[in-house]
Formats: sequence, structure tokens, C-alpha cells
Amino acid sequence: MIIANRNLKRISVLSLVIVLILLGGCGYFSSEPVALRYKSVATVPRLNDLDEPFGIAVKDHSIYVSDGGAGTIRRIDTDGSSTTVASGLKTPSAIAFLPDGDLIVADTGSHTIKKVTADGTITIVAGVDGSSGKNDGPALSSKFNAPIGVAVASDGAIYVSDTYNDRIRLIREGIVSTVAGSERGFADGTGASAKFDTPLGIAVWDDKLLIADSGNARLRVLDSNGIVITLSGSDTRGLIDGPLSSASFVTPTAVTVDQFGRIFVADGNAIRVIGRRVIPLVETLAGDKRGFVDGPSRTARFNRPSGIGFGSDGKIYVADSDNRAIRILSDDAAKENPTDPRTDPLPLATRWPFDPPSNPREIAGTLGEIRGEVRPDDKPNWFHNGLDIAGAYGETAKFIRDETVLDPQSADNFGTARELIRMPLIGYIHLRLGRDKDNRPFGDPRFQFAFDAAGKPIGLRVPRGAKFAAGDTIGTLNSMNHVHLIAGRIGREINALAALNLPGISDSTPPVIEDVSIFTDSWEKTSRLSDKSRIVVRAYDRMDGNSERRRLGVYRVGFQLLSNGSQLSEIDWRISFARSPSNDTVRLAYAEGSRSGYTPDTIFDYIATNRVDGENAREDFLDTTNLTSGKYVLRVFAADYFGNVASKDVEVLK
Repeated sequence: MIIANRNLKRISVLSLVIVLILLGGCGYFSSEPVALRYKSVATVPRLNDLDEPFGIAVKDHSIYVSDGGAGTIRRIDTDGSSTTVASGLKTPSAIAFLPDGDLIVADTGSHTIKKVTADGTITIVAGVDGSSGKNDGPALSSKFNAPIGVAVASDGAIYVSDTYNDRIRLIREGIVSTVAGSERGFADGTGASAKFDTPLGIAVWDDKLLIADSGNARLRVLDSNGIVITLSGSDTRGLIDGPLSSASFVTPTAVTVDQFGRIFVADGNAIRVIGRRVIPLVETLAGDKRGFVDGPSRTARFNRPSGIGFGSDGKIYVADSDNRAIRILSDDAAKENPTDPRTDPLPLATRWPFDPPSNPREIAGTLGEIRGEVRPDDKPNWFHNGLDIAGAYGETAKFIRDETVLDPQSADNFGTARELIRMPLIGYIHLRLGRDKDNRPFGDPRFQFAFDAAGKPIGLRVPRGAKFAAGDTIGTLNSMNHVHLIAGRIGREINALAALNLPGISDSTPPVIEDVSIFTDSWEKTSRLSDKSRIVVRAYDRMDGNSERRRLGVYRVGFQLLSNGSQLSEIDWRISFARSPSNDTVRLAYAEGSRSGYTPDTIFDYIATNRVDGENAREDFLDTTNLTSGKYVLRVFAADYFGNVASKDVEVLK
């Protein structure tokens, strides 16, 4: 055994040396940063009906895209027109062309690999439609478990990233075999001794295969001898650029190789590259935070890019899944453009997340409330991005609408108070997913658990393509005693009271304004208006049926000035929580001392003069430069979503 391990180590080192030679000065070599070649990001126009672009491939100047939400394959031609070339698929993911021009599709929701011919005919290449498993053998009796990645070798052999079996499979001459991987984990090695965690995108690289090992946050390499090595990545997740040995990834999802052998990776919300240099480096080309912004690559933003491919024009095409768009990286002149994604028709017909489905429950928290505390130090704080619906410890929670899992990493934070599942339009937090209050799994195969030696669940995945109907059981409430319900697509969360048609919900109780304070522009408290004043409004909301102790955040905050009983302006609503703002703007909405969620008391001190509305947030003041000296009335307003408005008058001097 010791000899075998030494031999494996020698072989792994040799494989790594060969890989470094491929990335180094052998053949094509450039010291020029790849970022200079791809300096701008733009969005392909007129694609307003994509639901979830995922896989991408380019052929004969046309872009082919799989749409996981719609179950289709689309072709986008050079004039911008698009055509559906195949439909009726079940959450299709990665796509790749065979040498004869037919398209291979990882049809994740059906657990099969399918072929689409030029006339749109769909046939199964491998797997059993609707039946998951892991057995090798004749292609049409072999089984997969929600495969996501595919790649085609020059001889027509098809590699498959069998995602939730944590294996790399090969389809050749009608036979399926497992070439690497066994159980979920992390290990380099040969064949079954190698381990992956939720492998996603794959790409052929000379005679090797690149693997985006998403759960391990690493880029792996499988060589022709079945040896798996780690090319880059570490236990520390993050967008950390640098040499292969020290760089880190977030969630590598897709990988591709250009004609020069450079490796491009869709990672988290960014596009990364490993160029061919004397010392190979991982570099971030574009993106970092979640968002939808065109322009210079360094400031562009993506939202779960899942597919990446090269056009004959040398441009990079990216399937930007949660922005429902196709993005282009090129050397064209950059034009910065924050882009507003399409919104879904509202309200969504739903039920309450408990039984009986039409019985209203107490609302324990609303979108926009501060969580944590605003202090002089850098202690973390954030916006509450959902609707808290109270329940009892261990109570069974239900899905509120029909949805199919699209994010390959839809379940997260297993075993913690923030355990969650994120569906395309609805998120559910603070649950024991798929199990009862005693942590025992329900036995629902859509919830795929990992167990320790004693049979205790220690991890959970809910595969891409899994379908749930309204009323299906999600799990049970944990110690937080409520469901945190998120409405809207990830990164574009909206106020759930507006987004969801919850049966029987109503409110006739106005908010409460406790106090109004005036500050100078340098935050000196005063009773007079200066040329530039700040107004801080302490307020909270209540709802019919809630306990008296419950304090909720308000929906809107505004103000106006009056003189001698006459309005000098209309109500200036400067803070609105129709959409979830970015967490880095908490201090624009809330003054120092505001706190809730994990604090003994709740204080909402709104900076009413600042402007906070979704992604639009900036500092502002009440400008009274043009007002003459005298007496005025400052009237402040706090409103809830249902239209109930509270106001408070304060006499002030200028």
C-alpha cells in the first residue's frame, strides 16, 4: 500500500508538471494581461423571453443557449434574432456540439443525456428518463443523478459531470463508464479514489478534462490515465487572484478553453481566467458582487453566470442565469450602463407556508428592517430581505407555490439556524429541510442527504431540476420559530407583501412615529434648520392581529415643509422598501443607534433626508438655502404597505 501511494504521488506530481508546462511558455505564450483583450461587458439586446439561460455553445456564428426554466434550446443569430430549436426538455443545463453538428444536452431534470438534431428531433443518448441512479453499462439502461455538465472530445466521446453522484462519466460507443469519482468529498487520486463535491461544468483541454468542482471551490484536472489533480483553489472561498497554489474560487460553475489554451471560469458572480504565462495566474476578468451592470469589465456585474463560450469573433459569451441575459466580453469601447432586469408579473398567487393554507399568521418581520446595530465601529449589519411568518417550533412548513429548483446549490447552511432553500422566485429560511423536529429525514428523494457513520444527517443537497408543488412539505421550523420568506429572484428581492397574494392578509393599523430629530450636515443635533439639514425619524409599524410588543419596519418615510399652514412642497418620500436595498447602504437608511433582530430592543431611526429605494441610494439633505428666516412646520410621514399613514408635526425655526 505504501508503494502504491508513493507511485500515485509520483504520477500526480508528473501530471501537475505537464499541466504547468501547458500553461507556461510551451507553444503560445503571452505576458499581456488577458483583461486587455476583454475590457468591456455588454448585454445581447432583445432577448426578453429567456427564463434561465444556463448552457452556451457557439457554432457557425450562432449562439446556442439552453433555457433551464423554459425547457428549451434557443439559437441566437448574428442579427440578434432568436429561434427555439428544441422544446419539452426538463431543466436542460450544459450543451456541447458533436463533430457531426448535433447538439448534446445534459437534461438535468430527466436524469438523461440527450441529442438534438438540426431539425429539432430529441433522442436520449444515455440514461433512463425520470429515473436517477449511478449504474454503468449500456447507455440506455445506465443511470445518472441530475447531470449538469457535458463536454465532447474530438473523437465524439461524451464526458458527463454526473453532478449529484459526484462522478465524471464517459459515454463511448453506446457504453457508459465511470472514469473518476465515487462518494462526495475531496481527494485527488486515480479513478474511484478521487472525490468531488457537486461537479458542474467540464471542458476538454488537450487530452485532459477540466472540472469545475463547485462544492470544493476548486478547479480539477482529469488526465487520460484517469488521474485527478487539483489545478487551483483552496479551502478558503473568495475571489482571490494569484498563482495557482494560492488563488481561491467562490463557486466555479462553468469552464471553457480558448484556441490558445487559456482557461476561463464562471465563478460565483465573476468571470476568471488562467492565462498561459511563465508563472500561471488566476485573474478576475469581470464581476465581483452580484448585480446587472454593463460597462468596463472591472465594474461590470453578473448574477450567477452558468455558461461560458467563445464566438468565432473572439468574443466571450456568458449565460448570466439569474439576470436572464446573455452577456458579451470583448475589447469594444466600454459604456457603463446599470441594467434593470425584467420583473415578474405580480402578485404571485400563493398560500401561507403552513396548514391550513388560507389561515393568516402573525407577521414577525418585513423587508428593509435593519438586522444588527448601527454603531460607530464596523460591526456587521444588514437589511432584512424577506417576510417573517411566525409559527411554532417543529411545525411543518409548506411550499407556497409550484417551482422547480434551478440553482445547483439551492440548499445551504445545513444544520444552522439559517438553513435555507432558494427556489427561482421564493426563498425559505430557518428550516430543517426535508426532516422532522427530531432531525429525522422524511424520506422524500428530492432531499438528498449525506450521513455520518452513525446514520445522522450531516449534509443536504436538493438537485437542480427537482420539482415542488404548492403544499409540498419543505421541512420543519427550527429554533427561530418562523419562516423567513423571500420574494423575487435572487439579487432582485422585492417586498413580499406586494409580491405575494397571501389569503386573508389585511392591515388597518397605521405606523407609530415616536420622535423626530434634526441634525446639521455634520451630525450636530439642533432644533433649527440649517442650510443643509438632516432629519431622523424614529418610527415603527404595527399590523392587525400582531401582539403589542411586535415592532415592524415601515414601508416608506417622507417629509414636507409648511409655512403659515400652506404646503411648500409635496410629500418627499425618500425612503422606500418596495425592493431590497444593497446591504452596503444600511447606514444611509438608518442612523446610529438603530437596531433589531438580534438585540434586546428594537429601534428604527430612519434618516429621512437620504434617498434609499432598491439599488438607488445616496446621501442627501433638506436644503433650505432659499428659505427666508422664520417659523416653519416640518411634517414627517411614515407609511405601511397597506396605505396606512402616520404623520407628526414639528415646529422649527430657520
